[in-house]
Amino acid sequence: MNDHLVTRWWWVRHAPAIRKGGAIYGNSEVPCDTSDTDAFRWLARRLPGDAVWVTSHLGRAKQTAAAIVNGGADAPEPLVEPGLGEQDFGDWQGRTFEEVERDESIIYHKFWLAPARQAPPGGESFVEMIERVGAVVARLTEAHAGRDIVAVAHGGTIRAALAIALDITPDSALAFQAENLSLTRLDHVAGPGEGGDWRIVTVNTLPK
Repeated sequence: MNDHLVTRWWWVRHAPAIRKGGAIYGNSEVPCDTSDTDAFRWLARRLPGDAVWVTSHLGRAKQTAAAIVNGGADAPEPLVEPGLGEQDFGDWQGRTFEEVERDESIIYHKFWLAPARQAPPGGESFVEMIERVGAVVARLTEAHAGRDIVAVAHGGTIRAALAIALDITPDSALAFQAENLSLTRLDHVAGPGEGGDWRIVTVNTLPK
């Protein structure tokens, strides 16, 4: 392998979710609003050709990828990776934060004291999410070394990828903003050191 082989990850957060009453949706299925055609055309122009495309298993990621293609992107059929799905909020999904705080106040407050490490009932912690996202990133980086990889996923997924690339604590990674239809570019540079290194090119760049 070339000592300076670069694998470029182009992370796109899905289009805005359509949800009722501010309910927590996590990794459950909710539709998304793909009406912002200018944003999709902008993404289509910015994303590279001859790239590997991958989405999570959730419909809003697949719908967003399709909308970018409709905006003019040259893309193959995306790979579908459940490991890139949003954080699983378990029993809280479908409920508002106000309902959860009222009905499960002790668990709720413990969660916000250590949000990266506490898991909602029946769900997963952000630390666990980083582990599963990291496994997918490592596998695809090896399988498609030297390529461009366009990944249409979720805010939590992108924060997890940043935690891996920057080697920062999960709590610090939660401070990153990843807005809908934003672009985050992370380059993996293979080298003699174990695991290679990451270069941060852009974070949360929004369509203009």
